[in-house]
Amino acid sequence: MRDEHPGGEPPSLLGPPDDETFMRVALQEALLAYERGEVPVGAVVVDDGRIIGRGHNLRETLNDPTAHAEMLALTAAAEARGEWRLDGCSLYVTLEPCPMCAGAIVNARIKRVVFGASDPKAGACGTLFNLVQDARLNHRTELQSGLLSGEAGEILKSFFREARAGTLKRKRKDEV
Repeated sequence: MRDEHPGGEPPSLLGPPDDETFMRVALQEALLAYERGEVPVGAVVVDDGRIIGRGHNLRETLNDPTAHAEMLALTAAAEARGEWRLDGCSLYVTLEPCPMCAGAIVNARIKRVVFGASDPKAGACGTLFNLVQDARLNHRTELQSGLLSGEAGEILKSFFREARAGTLKRKRKDEV
């Protein structure tokens, strides 16, 4: 799955990359998840202004409860870097990370997390918990919330409207 989006592809830019640019790439990833009938969450890992990992939710497609956008982006970034420690990297994600993903963020030593929409049901970066800044853990991460939250939230609302209406199309594993 990760070969679909090779790490290291910088987005097309007229100027230097910034937070909004990278969040827009994460939103593109979320739309890829939506097209597959997955909860539309997208993520990118950035190292020194360059995308080294990206991912979107594939839980349904892979029948894998850990196939969250953040987990797939972190794995791709670690592969691109050749090590699991992602010191100095930033993670951009369209929805506030859950406890599992927040734990992986801490373990990967991510420097900074930028997320779009808050998650009132599972948010572990400030809404329900704040695992990434918990002083009892061995690493703490800088946080920025709310970047392009309106766009991220609209994608999620649209997805769940379709799911409730029964009009959502899920692709089978062999269609991906």
